[in-house]
Amino acid sequence: MSSQRAPQGKLNSLRVRLILSALLLILLLLPTIGFALNNAFKQQVMTNVREQLSAYLYSVLAVAEMDDGKLYMPEVLLENQFNVIGSGLYAVIDRAGDRRTESALQGDSPASIEPLWSSNSFLGFNLTTPLPHPKVGRSEFGELMLEQQPHLIYSFSVRFAPGEAQRQSAPITIHIIKDLDGVAQQLNAFSQHLWSWLFVLMLVLLAIQFAWLAWTLTPLARFREELEQVQRGEAEQLSGHYPNELQAVAKQLNTLLSTEQRQRSRYRNALSDLAHSLKTPLAVIQSQKDLSPTSLEQVGQINRTIGHQLKRAQSAAGNAWHLGIKISLVSDKLLRTLVKIHPGVALSYGKAPEENQIFYGDQSDLTEMLGNLLDNACKAAKSQVELSIETREGKLIISVEDDGEGISPAQRQTILERGKRADTYAKGHGIGLAIVRDLVDSYQGALSIDESKSLGGAKFELVFNQQFAN
Repeated sequence: MSSQRAPQGKLNSLRVRLILSALLLILLLLPTIGFALNNAFKQQVMTNVREQLSAYLYSVLAVAEMDDGKLYMPEVLLENQFNVIGSGLYAVIDRAGDRRTESALQGDSPASIEPLWSSNSFLGFNLTTPLPHPKVGRSEFGELMLEQQPHLIYSFSVRFAPGEAQRQSAPITIHIIKDLDGVAQQLNAFSQHLWSWLFVLMLVLLAIQFAWLAWTLTPLARFREELEQVQRGEAEQLSGHYPNELQAVAKQLNTLLSTEQRQRSRYRNALSDLAHSLKTPLAVIQSQKDLSPTSLEQVGQINRTIGHQLKRAQSAAGNAWHLGIKISLVSDKLLRTLVKIHPGVALSYGKAPEENQIFYGDQSDLTEMLGNLLDNACKAAKSQVELSIETREGKLIISVEDDGEGISPAQRQTILERGKRADTYAKGHGIGLAIVRDLVDSYQGALSIDESKSLGGAKFELVFNQQFAN
């Protein structure tokens, strides 16, 4: 049967493909969700901080007074953090458009910028970084480096309305500065909790995925197991109940098996009837006394040819995918039988077949091939014949060796031709090896003849691809 070998590799497995797709989905989806949640939380925290700083700013603005261009602030503010040195919350007021600030913005490096006013918590800080100055009535929120440490700053510019006897005052900017450490700790704590739970969720999803795959692929494993039973000859049909998608395949496969078995049975019965119908006329012809030796030889050749063609036609190699026979059942029986036929030859295993080693084909075909090779080897041997059966690299290798005279390289090709035989075999190979050759060809195997290194005589070797083993 012509068959293309299935492509090998892990990616050719449905299980591996499903696992890889699930891993890819989990590894892409969960980190994306994590980054999105982390970013959303950060934006929410920053929004809350901005609103908090805005509230602090308006509380400072509420107690600020401007008289004749001078700013008056109470010594103690309502929010206690402004009164504690280094508390992490600071308030600073300076004039919008201050020249010193403008020079700092243009790239100059003043030693220190003195604001109009700063809270008690700001004592000890040197303001060397230019502060933002939004337009009057506008606010601005951002980050600021203060004493080489990151801080958040919320700035708002205002202009006080002049009194009856006052001239219009210059605009001022109120800055509320907050240490970023507290916010960073909050963000880091959330991030650690988020990624920890996402990692746990990833493990849970992987466990669920593997359990789901095991449950989903169980019918496929059972389907394969039943197919292997059919291949080994332990069952004739698939008997399991499968999901709807596989049940249709199993039903069609059972129909195919039944049809093929009925056709093969009818075919063999017809060939058997043909053989019996031919035997009687041939026997009558051979019984004639006035036949010449040449005619008798030709009648015998016809009889052998009919037998050979019938055996060849009955070969089940074309349907070997669902046939299987334990090799030891055939080989053990042949060795026991041939010892009785050739008592002067010691038949033994060079390498015995494994207990469950399978030949994927018909039992009668294997018996025909091994029987002919062993019988011919016994005829050629002086005293010893060895049979070796093994599997190497996915190939079934059957070797028959004897300690006879061997076969010369020139005779090895001739001996495989139909009706030819080597002179070293007293009774010849003849039609037997032609049958073996045709059966091996029908199974897409190979037959070779070589010299036996262990016994010194001929070595016949059959090689079959075990394409149905996996």
